[in-house]
Amino acid sequence: MLSKKDNERLTRVSAGEPAGEMLRRYWQPALLSSELPDNDGAPVDVRLLGEDLIAFRDTNGKVGLVDAYCPHRRAPMFYARNEECGLRCVYHGWKFDVTGKCVEVPNEPAHSPMKDKVRIAAYPTFEGGGIVWAYMGPAEQMPAVPDYEWIRTPSTHRHVSKTFESCNYLQALEGGLDTSHSSFLHNNKLGDNSALRQRDRAPQIDVYKTEYGYQYVSTRKAGEDGQYIRVYQYFMPTQALRGGVAHASQRNEPAKIDGHIWVPIDDTHTHVYNLMYGYDDAVAISPEFAEQFESFSGRGKEHLIPGTFKLKLNPSNKYEIDRQVQKTKTFTGIKGLNTQDFALQEGMGPIVDRSKEYLGTADKAIIEMRKLMLEATYEVEKGNAPRGTNAAACHSIRPFDGIVPAGQEWRDALAGELNAKW
Repeated sequence: MLSKKDNERLTRVSAGEPAGEMLRRYWQPALLSSELPDNDGAPVDVRLLGEDLIAFRDTNGKVGLVDAYCPHRRAPMFYARNEECGLRCVYHGWKFDVTGKCVEVPNEPAHSPMKDKVRIAAYPTFEGGGIVWAYMGPAEQMPAVPDYEWIRTPSTHRHVSKTFESCNYLQALEGGLDTSHSSFLHNNKLGDNSALRQRDRAPQIDVYKTEYGYQYVSTRKAGEDGQYIRVYQYFMPTQALRGGVAHASQRNEPAKIDGHIWVPIDDTHTHVYNLMYGYDDAVAISPEFAEQFESFSGRGKEHLIPGTFKLKLNPSNKYEIDRQVQKTKTFTGIKGLNTQDFALQEGMGPIVDRSKEYLGTADKAIIEMRKLMLEATYEVEKGNAPRGTNAAACHSIRPFDGIVPAGQEWRDALAGELNAKW
């Protein structure tokens, strides 16, 4: 369990809070590139780490991320005109470029020095992997941009989506680092024990700390086949990837790697970026398969409230749980893997009181993540770079899963599979 003090330390994400300052030392996903499809297109509201911002793509295709309010009279910049390499407030015409520099104050005299004194708060951005990333920390501490394998994967072999979750980021992240729950929460065929994660529902968990976070391994008995090994990679602060090769073969799907990044909107809301990319250059991710996978997960286009990233199934309708289906077909009676996760994570409340927990050996990965995150908050307070900000340490890392014959060491059997292929 966590003390109430440490729980507060890790869950509060605004500027000035320990976790908020720590999270600002990493590049954070701000929005999907597809949300800004056109140069000089409509600005987009962004709320990130408790801050209200506006994103826009300028005439040259550069993305700006600025304060949601004009520094002149605090008028909302959502209504601004995006034109000629800048965002122009419609209240008095003040215009700002992607760096936050004021380039025009047309309601002031031509010789006024005001233009050179005024700035709108702005954060550096870069685009990679179909995502617009932002750095919100001290400029002198800005790390190199992320270099994950999936970012280097061509768009034909990668798919990224986004969903809204109504709870604190930490309980969502913990769900992604909890492998044993998949044998229960995601058991969608009661009585069918052929699935790899149904053959052994009490996996052995081993965690190995790294420069970028940790590698964690779940080992399940697979009968005469040997052992089912699933190697996860946890990239600090909030990204987890897992192998989906052996599992995909059971479903006759493309061999892929998948995972998530859980990005705090504020203390009690989260955006989940869902990642998927092909095992190698022979495995493309077609739009048809991507949408099929999203639908299977319960976050397809038909599952979202139109014009939003919010699920139609949510706490207001109890995720339309079907008790008869729960008795006879699936463990939960809730449709969609993603929806099943949200039902439990959102159902815990906006922020879980972790001082009331009772943890076991299956929670080892969660316990170690909390330790690393707490360590990172203290490192930032000392003025040091937290673990996971060295992009080079992530360059060649990938997860994997597979069957390892009995008696064979998994590290030897899978050694060649844990190196990036892109």
